[in-house]
Amino acid sequence: MVRTGQRLLHSLLLLAGVSLFSFVLLSVAPGNFFDELRLNPQISPQTVASLEQQYGVNRSFPVRYAHWLGSIANGSLGYSLLYRCDVGSLILPRARNTLVLTTAATLFAWILALLWGILEALHRGKWLDRLGGACTSLLLAIPDLLLGLILLALAARVTRLPAFGDGLGGAFGSPPAANAGLVSHLFLPVLALTLSVLPVLVRHVRSAMIAALDAPFVQAAHAHGIPAWRVLLRHALPAALNSLLSLLGFSIGGLLSMSLLTEVILGWPGLGPLVLEAMFARDTYVVMAAVMLSAVFLIFGNLVADLFLYWNDPRIRVVSA
Repeated sequence: MVRTGQRLLHSLLLLAGVSLFSFVLLSVAPGNFFDELRLNPQISPQTVASLEQQYGVNRSFPVRYAHWLGSIANGSLGYSLLYRCDVGSLILPRARNTLVLTTAATLFAWILALLWGILEALHRGKWLDRLGGACTSLLLAIPDLLLGLILLALAARVTRLPAFGDGLGGAFGSPPAANAGLVSHLFLPVLALTLSVLPVLVRHVRSAMIAALDAPFVQAAHAHGIPAWRVLLRHALPAALNSLLSLLGFSIGGLLSMSLLTEVILGWPGLGPLVLEAMFARDTYVVMAAVMLSAVFLIFGNLVADLFLYWNDPRIRVVSA
């Protein structure tokens, strides 16, 4: 109970720090939302000044930050000047799309990394291990932006996979045809994210499995005649999972940050395109809401990784008790 309370307090302090730091960066950036209106000769400077006063963009930093915190306390994420609507109604569907994309990419990346890494560990030093190392090195050498563009070009020229949107007009449906459209539109963004994070995960899985296979208790299990598949699944893999579960939270954070760029390149209607438009337009509250939701997703991902680690390692349960 004490550790849970401490973890909750640390998460709240982290969110507070992220909000303050992000608000400071947005505040020191030159200009505001109404700067483009000043370039229009048909709009008087008095009108622009009146709009700035009405929406509070010319107030001091402490006043604007306190106003934003007050709106958060009242259950509102603020008002979007660019889209002229409540930020919550604007950003929550986009956050759902980003969460679906990140969850699917995390699932597929870890499944492939576990299979690939275990296979390399079992054949270390052989041609299969060297071939896998060459493939991961090649994927590491390709920048995420270039990888997304390559997949986009393949979708446009080689395959019939759709390269933009979610296929459902921004809303997920339950009919089979709607779900099939969602999967087809989700394939390329998930593939791009999976290939981006896969090399790092494969190398960590390989290293963890080699260390577990070389452990004395695993060698003793082999010496007692226990079948190799059982030693792998019942002894080596659970021992390797400790370090891998700690990596799970960081991989979720990495996929979340990479998903914003992937969404922009491949046209997935998530937080990425929305944040990019809001940053260009200096729509502060939209950017702040996206940053805070990303931080919440990251904290939740680390919490899930800790829960898996608590379930897998009896030593942690003993210490917690």
